[in-house]
Amino acid sequence: MPDRHDAPVILGEVLFDRFPDGREILGGAPFNVAWHLRGFGLAPRFVSRVGDDGAGARVRRVMASWGLDDAWVQTDPERATGRVEVRFRGEEAVYEIPPGQAFDRISPPDHDPAAADPPPLLYHGTLALREGGAAALARLRGRCSGVFLDVNLRDPWWQEQHVCALLAAADWVKLNHDELARLEPAADPANLCRRHGLRGAVITEGARRVRWATDRGVTAEAAPPRVEDLVDTVGAGDAFSAVCLVGLAASWDPATILTRAAAFAADVCRQPGATSADRDLYRREWCDELRTGSTGDPSP
Repeated sequence: MPDRHDAPVILGEVLFDRFPDGREILGGAPFNVAWHLRGFGLAPRFVSRVGDDGAGARVRRVMASWGLDDAWVQTDPERATGRVEVRFRGEEAVYEIPPGQAFDRISPPDHDPAAADPPPLLYHGTLALREGGAAALARLRGRCSGVFLDVNLRDPWWQEQHVCALLAAADWVKLNHDELARLEPAADPANLCRRHGLRGAVITEGARRVRWATDRGVTAEAAPPRVEDLVDTVGAGDAFSAVCLVGLAASWDPATILTRAAAFAADVCRQPGATSADRDLYRREWCDELRTGSTGDPSP
């Protein structure tokens, strides 16, 4: 992976997903995205916060084993490292997220993770901003070349006014069809782009399709590959987002981004949990392509 493709800055939660069978798997949407980017050979700068506890130490050990820099992971002296209880309704994962966790108090980094030329993209979600993190986001947003917002509406931890303010400050957004309907009454992604000045919106619709829209309408669409040997869908959206970030950095066209992101997300659904240490999962033909140049403009 070439150094000229500056890895994004990733802001948000890291936590442990606790499954009904007793397993605990490291996760959190931003952490999952950073993990996948590292798997593809990039060096993302992950800004988060863990507790001064055994779980926090485990986060740092796992990051080190994967080659993820923990220089921007803060330690909270009072709050515990994040945790989420994962339940399933059929194939759909449902998340129970306690309040008052370490990731709720991410502060502005002591040293600049966005120090690069050209400036990198910034990725963030919505969960880690439910209580704090606004100052950290504002500082990073002002230093990065563009903002990719990954909407994750986890009841009751979101307010429409707050999410709309985040949309207005973003360049690209990814959200599923249900989230689109909750934020845009007509479920019209082009109108969402017009209302908030977005350069692009990615709408995922499960196994049915994924769409790329601008203020002019839907400009690209792809059908995700069928997953015959499904294990679970935890983290599929995060896998999708990671490839979107790679595609934006490498200037892939929207159809290419959607197709490659959907293929990787499908592969993640064939394994337990959101992350994997299987290097073969990250062997993609398009990784070689990144060494020679881009394939298109992501904003037609």
